[in-house]
Amino acid sequence: MDEVLLVRGLRKSFGSETAPVRALRGVDLELKTGEFVAVMGPSGCGKSTLLNLVAGVDTPTRGEIMLAGLPLSSEGEDARTRIRREHIGFVFQFFNLLEGMSALENVVLAAVIAGAPRRRAEASACGLLDLLGLAEKAQDAPAALSGGQRQRLSIARALVNEPTLLLADEPTGALDSTGAMEVLELFRRLHVEGQTILLVTHDRHVADGAERVVFMRDGRLDASVPESLAPAART
Repeated sequence: MDEVLLVRGLRKSFGSETAPVRALRGVDLELKTGEFVAVMGPSGCGKSTLLNLVAGVDTPTRGEIMLAGLPLSSEGEDARTRIRREHIGFVFQFFNLLEGMSALENVVLAAVIAGAPRRRAEASACGLLDLLGLAEKAQDAPAALSGGQRQRLSIARALVNEPTLLLADEPTGALDSTGAMEVLELFRRLHVEGQTILLVTHDRHVADGAERVVFMRDGRLDASVPESLAPAART
């Protein structure tokens, strides 16, 4: 299937009916297989809300989300969980790693939860840690790793089930410049290898590494470049 993600008329409100907070105000977005798209905008504009809806973590107030041909937005919680495990990998800003487990166990657990046999999960996890330069850190706890290494570990965990779509929420936001460069280079490499990626960021330098950039303002997407970003950004 050429189209991985289709979002139409997506709206999300929080709070009461009399005083709603409108986080998304009619978002349309499409991603085709192998695309690397960045959604850029300031904090509070609705970027993370969009990712949570696409991941099936939350449900929209109105609108449609089709993921890998499946009607994600109209499914119940159990079905959304199944779709998420089968089709989504999620990379978080603050890693969300299990500190009581080794690097290897963090990745293995994600595969086992998704239904992979233990032996196959371990083989896949070892292969990814090797690919991402973490083989020597396999038995280390996440706390023993640098910021860049921790984010690479979280990316390994997100990739272990071979997701249709990789989501990344400010993946360089908790890193120093060296760690950020490592992670951006990894995303570029994954894109070249055919991984479909949707990334959200407030940083124009991060967004500029994507194949396509769209801008979010006040809960709406706009493909045009804001004047303040025109010299450095692209659509």
